Amino acid sequence: MSSISTDWRKDTEVLYSKVKITARIEELGQEIAASYEPGTELCVVGVLKGSVLFFADLIRAIEQPLHCEFIGISSYGDATKSSGVVKITSDLTHSIEGRHVLIVEDIIDTGLTMQYLLKNFETRSPASVKVCTLLDKPVTRKVEVPIHFTGFECPDAFVVGYGLDYAGKFRNLPFIGVYHGDA
Repeated sequence: MSSISTDWRKDTEVLYSKVKITARIEELGQEIAASYEPGTELCVVGVLKGSVLFFADLIRAIEQPLHCEFIGISSYGDATKSSGVVKITSDLTHSIEGRHVLIVEDIIDTGLTMQYLLKNFETRSPASVKVCTLLDKPVTRKVEVPIHFTGFECPDAFVVGYGLDYAGKFRNLPFIGVYHGDA
């Protein structure tokens, strides 16, 4: 049994409300659609597991034909800081060769995971690759990576909710909050 506190009311300070997240995702969907020629089919790749809620809401806001894919990447484990060691835990099920790819990530902090993923995708010969992240935490960046669409800038704090977790917990919170528990 984990010793992690599960009382989000006590341990989490709301940073971005459900209403604010929903409004920003609608804007992102419009920005993304406007950045491609009308009718261009996108291959939207969700980075598991953290992006799943954002991914689901975002694809409904993009008015372009699209195909959904997922890739599992790990660099955190149960820690609150990236280990720096990136590994694919679940790969794409279809080829991205010649396709316009949009990578959807929950948070980009050190940039190491996204750098790894971009290099990996480059070897698969897509027509183009763009990156959309719900949260950008530039203060912790170790390597620069291109981010084409950003939901919100994230402070230098550990955040949970709306898909983001701490040791598998708090993903289901309808908001994004700074976790002050026993992390």
